[in-house]
Amino acid sequence: MISRQPTAGRLLLEELPDRWRGLREAGPVRHDEAQGVWQVLDHEHVAAVLADPATYSSDLSALSPTQPDFETFTQGNFVGMDPPEHRKLRTLVSQAFTPRVVQGLEPRIEAVCARLLDEVADQDRFDLVDTLAYPLPIIVIAELLGIPAEEHRLFQEWASVLFGGDQLGEAPDMADLERALEAIAPTVREMNSYMLDYIRARRAAPGDDLTSRLIAAEVDGVRLRDQEMVGFVALLLVAGHITTTALLGNAVVTFDRYPETAAALRADPPRITTAVEEVLRWLPPFPELGRRVTRPVVLGGHEIPADTLLMAHLGAANRDPARFDAPDVFDVTRSPNPHLTFGHGIHFCFGAPLARLEARIALNMLHERFRTLVIPSHEDITYQNPAVLIGVRQLPVEVGRA
Repeated sequence: MISRQPTAGRLLLEELPDRWRGLREAGPVRHDEAQGVWQVLDHEHVAAVLADPATYSSDLSALSPTQPDFETFTQGNFVGMDPPEHRKLRTLVSQAFTPRVVQGLEPRIEAVCARLLDEVADQDRFDLVDTLAYPLPIIVIAELLGIPAEEHRLFQEWASVLFGGDQLGEAPDMADLERALEAIAPTVREMNSYMLDYIRARRAAPGDDLTSRLIAAEVDGVRLRDQEMVGFVALLLVAGHITTTALLGNAVVTFDRYPETAAALRADPPRITTAVEEVLRWLPPFPELGRRVTRPVVLGGHEIPADTLLMAHLGAANRDPARFDAPDVFDVTRSPNPHLTFGHGIHFCFGAPLARLEARIALNMLHERFRTLVIPSHEDITYQNPAVLIGVRQLPVEVGRA
């Protein structure tokens, strides 16, 4: 099912691709004078950058502002690590977060989703983010980690502060980032303390949960220390849900803009699987990934010096006409769909199968529960700062039941 024309009016989520197209028109690689960074914008070069960690490092500590609380958090944050440290932590989580474990979560995801929607069974209007998109993935990942899921509101507050981007404009520079780090440091400090207490308690009394398995797991005779576990578990808890939250909100907004697509998906539920992939391509929750150039390189015809910050632009790469037929057409039958939303290479998002599973279950259940689901007023949608996260914070919907 192909949607060529959305309903009337323009949304922030529809303006962003126009900006990305404008960036790409300058060539596959460009220098952003305002931010002082290089941007890589086409699919071929973005994939090449992400596949070469030796030349394009994920460790940005030498280029980023420092803050003590964040230094504690980053000890176990393997997203910002290079080999061989990255391999150790990635292998550890792979031992405890297998595809079999993820697939086994399907009944629990369905049960949580059903319970959350039961809570609005008597309501014709509710906020989709508050009702479903936020609590569903937080509850699932918290239960997987063995962390009390009833505290999911606290975890939601942490994520809101960390990914809200309230202290940043849409084109932040290093001074903006430094101010933002200072502003959110108390939240990081609270999170670090909570996680350290929890990990120590789990180490003393292991259970049948992912955290306990991570504590026991080892690679080459090495296990994670408590302080490494803090960043590790916090990353899984907070970052582990935010992609699904954004994906669900983006899907509902996009389907509302293309009602014929929504009708086709209701008529053919298995098509949700490819629809989820198209939403991921269309609106990647994290539009850019930062890398540090480790040696002088020539990329896209430009000489880029060492120790330069380079941004691999997933949003622009996902609309590259050299890689996608009709890239500005929303097509839920698109196959293959080689989008880069979950990254590429050694840092490919290991949580991708869980995000896909949660999104498929939630969207199908929304279609099963509600004969209609519309956004009564797009003016009531509240967005995240797209420089940090592409998604919605508030999404009031109106539903009709059979």
